[in-house]
Amino acid sequence: MTGKVGDKLLNLAQAHGEPLEGTCEGQMACSTCHVILPKEDFAKVPEASELEEDMLDLASAVTATSRLSCQIVLTPELDGMTVRIPNEVRDMTGA
Repeated sequence: MTGKVGDKLLNLAQAHGEPLEGTCEGQMACSTCHVILPKEDFAKVPEASELEEDMLDLASAVTATSRLSCQIVLTPELDGMTVRIPNEVRDMTGA
C-alpha cells in the first residue's frame, strides 16, 4: 500500500482494510494499533515517547521493535517500510 508523506500509518492501514483497530482513534489511549517493525525500519522512526512506551506495556506480543501505528508518521525515509501486525491483540486499558 502507498501513502503520502505526513499520513499516519494507522490511518493508511485502516483505509486499506488492515486489521488495526485503533480503538482510541489515534489518541494513544490504547494499544490496539500495535505493530512490529523489522530492525532496519525501526531505526528510521523517531524514538517512542514515554506515553507510547506505557501503552505498549499493555499490548500483547510486544517486541523490542514494537510501535503504535498511530504514532508513525510517514516520511520519505520510510518508503518501502515493512510492518507486521501481531496475531494476538490485547488491550489492558479497557478501551
